[in-house]
Amino acid sequence: LSHRRAQRHDVVRRPFHVRSWSYKRAIKADGQITITVPVTNTGDREGAEVVQLYIADPVASIDRPVKELKGFEKVFLKPGETQTVKFTLKSDALSFYSIEKHDWVAEPGEFEVLIGPSSQDIRSTTKFTLK
Repeated sequence: LSHRRAQRHDVVRRPFHVRSWSYKRAIKADGQITITVPVTNTGDREGAEVVQLYIADPVASIDRPVKELKGFEKVFLKPGETQTVKFTLKSDALSFYSIEKHDWVAEPGEFEVLIGPSSQDIRSTTKFTLK
């Protein structure tokens, strides 16, 4: 029982680190944004991590979810290894269905990007503007 407990603890501990990332600070309404996120295994064992990308629209004209999952990727890393995860989002990934317009709408403004292994464990955030 204690052996299982130790293994489970290692999994929950998540010895992975998200470092600084790169992306454009603004995109056009018909454009796309590419976000690259380096992920490092800071532990002493091989392991896997699921890197999830969420988008938040804090000033939308309608009520939207606090964060929306827009992409994820599982990476397998050796101790000390770093891999770069790349997400590309088109502007339509930022849209919602407008009842008034009977169409999908991507409102210009500031969006938040949230990166983490789950929606409850966000490790890094930044912002970009949709023009």
